[in-house]
Amino acid sequence: MVLQAAGLVKHYGSHVALKGLDLEVGAGEVFCLLGANGAGKTTTIQLFLGFIEPTAGSAKIKGMEVKEHPLETRRLLAYIPENVMLYPNLTGLENLDYFTTLAGVADMDEGRLRQTLLDAGLPRGAEDRPVGAYSKGMRQKVGIAMAMARRAELLLLDEPTSGLDPKASNEFSRLVSTLSAQGVAVLMATHDLFRSREVGTRIGIMKHGELVARLGADEVSHTDLERIYLEHMHD
Repeated sequence: MVLQAAGLVKHYGSHVALKGLDLEVGAGEVFCLLGANGAGKTTTIQLFLGFIEPTAGSAKIKGMEVKEHPLETRRLLAYIPENVMLYPNLTGLENLDYFTTLAGVADMDEGRLRQTLLDAGLPRGAEDRPVGAYSKGMRQKVGIAMAMARRAELLLLDEPTSGLDPKASNEFSRLVSTLSAQGVAVLMATHDLFRSREVGTRIGIMKHGELVARLGADEVSHTDLERIYLEHMHD
């Protein structure tokens, strides 16, 4: 397994954000975490990023405990948040060059960097424009290009399609599917039931820090998924 959570617990003072999460995501899988705000989705991702430490339980990437091997596990993954943070005065090409160099990727010349941006769906010519003029969807594609350039084995996504128009959201989903077909494991926290059904291999529904349902994406229709989700969200 690429990603494993076993009895993962996180407390913030008296607030229990995560209650004994068990989860596995293998190579080529896309696991979509659905849930309302405060359900524990972002906390789960932050634990695997090593941004926070668990109160109890285990978070492993490729068999390595994240809290014990933060640098090694971080080299294996790429993270795309709701808003990809780039340098607005630099071009898309310059941003990709900077961040890949920072990540220790030494074999990417300018031609390969340009091609990676095109492969990630950035319109030809946009790579030479300042990122400050990019749409949100274009910035997300630069984030995907970073994951491709780093040859990440795990992709962590936190509300990546929030605020995207349907066309951009569809393009982003296609890119995620392309990466999963290449063997990348994907964990995506989202509110988007439609995209979860379209791009996901498996779907989990979180509520109050617990995974209350697990579904195969090909086992449910969009209508069934919406019904099951709303049933679990009802207090």
